[in-house]
Amino acid sequence: MPQITRTVRIGSSHGLHARPAKLFAQAAKDSGIPVTIAKDAGAPVNAASILGVIALGLDQGDYVTLSADGANAEATVDALAELLTTDHDAA
Repeated sequence: MPQITRTVRIGSSHGLHARPAKLFAQAAKDSGIPVTIAKDAGAPVNAASILGVIALGLDQGDYVTLSADGANAEATVDALAELLTTDHDAA
């Protein structure tokens, strides 16, 4: 299976803080395949690690690159990209 990579922009108005980071990391973990997330040209971290995701210090408007390998990689990246581009801080 080819590796699927997509770059998206963080949509949450307060960035990827604890709550959206937890949603994202849990979804990555539940996918059952290896997924990484990287900020700009930085080193990728395991997307299923909430501490790794929070440590990226992602703010609204930051660009991140998602990569996934394996069965359903495209669907996984689509679902995770949707989580990242959604504003979880909207009222």
